[in-house]
Amino acid sequence: MRHPKIIIAGIGLAAVAAAGGITAASAGTSPASSTHSASQGSAATVRTAPAAVGGKTETILVNGRGLPLYYYRPDTATRSLVTGGLLALWPAVTSTTPAAGAGVNGKLTVLNDAHGQQVTYNGLPLYTFADDQTGQVTGQGVSDFFVATPGLAAITGSPAPAGPAPAAPSGGSYGY
Repeated sequence: MRHPKIIIAGIGLAAVAAAGGITAASAGTSPASSTHSASQGSAATVRTAPAAVGGKTETILVNGRGLPLYYYRPDTATRSLVTGGLLALWPAVTSTTPAAGAGVNGKLTVLNDAHGQQVTYNGLPLYTFADDQTGQVTGQGVSDFFVATPGLAAITGSPAPAGPAPAAPSGGSYGY
């Protein structure tokens, strides 16, 4: 009966990592094989990369591991509105010192909010999606989340600008 305990412990670690509770280093796995985490450490790099979005190739913002970055349309420049179950599927990108990589021409800042020090791009808080892999965009248009692009307009005090027409999500449906 030892195997069920090992399996349950492994599932527990993956679930905690997906919710942003641990990083790949603290879970004892390499970053390439880990589930992504909200915590990016003390420095997070935001760069650009090509990816298929809604059937066409676009230049999007990605984190240092190549995971697509998203913004949530209802967020404001001073507050992330992503909580609870949404936050488990859409981990906030956090960092004390975000760094702009190749192709990033917007302003990276840190918003001190309920998620800690959340990275923003032109005032829009950034997130990853639990179902994405490097170079794979599956969250476009899901529950008001849209892929962040280098030309994303700066947020004002009202909700973020409308993203491109939502593409049908691939994979499963989350029903939230």
